[in-house]
Amino acid sequence: MPLGDGTTGIGPLDTAVVWAGAAIALAGALVGGFRGLRRLLAVLRRLEQVVDDWQGVPARPGVPARPGVMERLDTIEQRVGIVVHEVRPNGGASLRDAVHRVDCRTAELTGNQEPPPPATASGDDPG
Repeated sequence: MPLGDGTTGIGPLDTAVVWAGAAIALAGALVGGFRGLRRLLAVLRRLEQVVDDWQGVPARPGVPARPGVMERLDTIEQRVGIVVHEVRPNGGASLRDAVHRVDCRTAELTGNQEPPPPATASGDDPG
């Protein structure tokens, strides 16, 4: 006959039910914690990859070094500086000056009027 207070009236059985419930709750918490830990570790691995990409990675056996973002930006800036030097007139040493000289010589050989002088280094390029 049920007692109405949520117990079976058998002490050892009630104790076993309470312990079983506690064990199930603990197991559920451990499984949930393990899943959460796996997700956290996956996020941390991705974060580590971002940091490695930013800072660069030194060489190791069989794998070449990868420069970091700041080192790569410095390399890009140096290369852009070289390109800028070549496309602006600078008194005869740039590619732009060489093209202008060839254009002037071609105009002389074909009898056309002389092309306009190259733009100044300040960027007043008309075309």
